[in-house]
Amino acid sequence: MKALKTLVAAAALVATGAALADIQVGVTVSSTGPAASLGIPEKNTIALMPKTIGGEKVNYIVLDDASDTTKAVANTRRLITEDKVDIILGSTTTPNSLAMIDAVAEAQVPMISMAASARIVEPIDAKKRWVFKTPQNDIMMSLAIVSHMADAKIKTVGFIGFADAYGEGWFGEFGKAAGIKGIQVVASERYARTDSSVTAQVLKLVAAKPDAVLIAGSGTPAALPAAALVERGYTGKVYQTHGVANNDFLRVGGKNVEGQYLPAGPVLVAEQLPAGHPVKKSALDYIAKYEAAYGKGSVSTFGAHAWDAGLLMTAAVPVALKKGKPGTPEFRVALRDALEQIKDLAGAHGIFNMSPNDHLGLDQRARVMVKIDKGTWKLD
Repeated sequence: MKALKTLVAAAALVATGAALADIQVGVTVSSTGPAASLGIPEKNTIALMPKTIGGEKVNYIVLDDASDTTKAVANTRRLITEDKVDIILGSTTTPNSLAMIDAVAEAQVPMISMAASARIVEPIDAKKRWVFKTPQNDIMMSLAIVSHMADAKIKTVGFIGFADAYGEGWFGEFGKAAGIKGIQVVASERYARTDSSVTAQVLKLVAAKPDAVLIAGSGTPAALPAAALVERGYTGKVYQTHGVANNDFLRVGGKNVEGQYLPAGPVLVAEQLPAGHPVKKSALDYIAKYEAAYGKGSVSTFGAHAWDAGLLMTAAVPVALKKGKPGTPEFRVALRDALEQIKDLAGAHGIFNMSPNDHLGLDQRARVMVKIDKGTWKLD
């Protein structure tokens, strides 16, 4: 009997050791709430990620933060303390990702965000050295918009954006870019992601008579100001951010978003890219995998941000395994260090070249200008 107990205890230890040897990936995305149209394709993409990397089994623990910052932080702490994850992927939105930074930095667990604001990774300090992200920075996309506006002889712009870190980040970066081209922001308004009306804000925008309007929102809530502008008879050009680049936005916006412009990752119009575009092959590869699983036309740029996070992780893990075992502080530190050294990685959105001073690693090859034409995305 004693021998049997000894064997059982030994087997339990072996089983525990085997479990700890697996790579644990914690994921928190906004698959419900206002950002669900962004978070659902990200969650779908996690299911396409590799189940083994560097000869080690990979377990994905996926949680929904319901587009809520408090829930995102709670998810992050749970993944770190209870699930003992080696890396965090998430979250979907800028406010959630910013709120998670303290938790991952305190635990020294690397994090790859799928949210856009440069403030998630800049300036790199003792906390943000643990944080990376895959979406293009606001300034990169702002410069694309401003260049397009300048070519169209636009001199004045009205701005309406989310009343949170996403909107404020865009207002700051767009303002810098507009100043370079001598474009004046003549009106600035905010609204909440959950608002059902922006009539008052749009009336102020229209009264300022701008040549164009920039809507700094993401997902389907960004269609609300577009509809209000149409209702008020605004006839100037309207621009969106890359935060709207999914088919749900087209469905909700309908005719109200027809003819609008936005910067986007190349994956959105991959088939329309020139044959020699450096991202075309890797973008089409992601599209093929996603549509094989979820249907023709189902792909979005947000799922591609998650895909690129997975590619970065996949590239870093074999390097980290040389310095530590999964489940240990040494492995997590080595994983962070390996992410920082990734070079020439072709993702769905661009070519990643990370460094100690750049935890995004994308350049201008990661964006194109797109026009909404007859309910579809058209390379401009």
